[in-house]
Amino acid sequence: MKKYILSIGLIFLLSLDINAHVDHYAKYNFLEYELFRNNKLIGYHTYEFKRDGNDLIIDNEVSFKITKLGVDLYKYYANGVEKYKNGVFSGFNSKTNQNKKEKYVNISIDPTDKNLIIDGSSFKGKVDKDIIIGTWWNHEIVQKKAQISAVSGRIIEQKVEFIGKEEVKIGDKIYKTLKFNFSSSDPSLSKDKKLNTDIWYEEDTFLWVKAAFDKTGYWEYRLKKAK
Repeated sequence: MKKYILSIGLIFLLSLDINAHVDHYAKYNFLEYELFRNNKLIGYHTYEFKRDGNDLIIDNEVSFKITKLGVDLYKYYANGVEKYKNGVFSGFNSKTNQNKKEKYVNISIDPTDKNLIIDGSSFKGKVDKDIIIGTWWNHEIVQKKAQISAVSGRIIEQKVEFIGKEEVKIGDKIYKTLKFNFSSSDPSLSKDKKLNTDIWYEEDTFLWVKAAFDKTGYWEYRLKKAK
């Protein structure tokens, strides 16, 4: 019960800054994460922040491969562009090659009601503007009931639980973080589509520090560089 009350209280506090969520990252121009599977480095994920007046464009790139005995068993590459105007989400597009299978997402804004129009390889349709794209760098995701897959446009309904404060050590640096768990709220989903991810955000800056999940191995994203 205490954890539940703490969770509600923290999300309420975070929601007070909802209109300035992008401004929390104004000092960052580049974020780089290393991707590990079973504690073995297999790839990277980067975000480059480009600003022009009130416009913000975030280019992101993900690349990894799983090898065994020198043979590539699985290769993944994705790049995407996320757009904001005056701190408000204004569009997204991405292309992904998932082990030679092509996937994509294009998101635009309906000018009449400001809701999101999704054209993706897994979903096409219109959704409420309060749903967020699941690119993880933006801590606002902890407030949302659903996220949009940045790979295929699939709508992922989620339950977010605040686990607590935790110190995370990456290399020689220790981060004071807030730990959350994201899980699928739809029990009918197949195991491979269910969300069950732990995310750590730095307490003072809301910088995404780490993510971890189990799916055919133990995966971790660890912050390498923030500048």
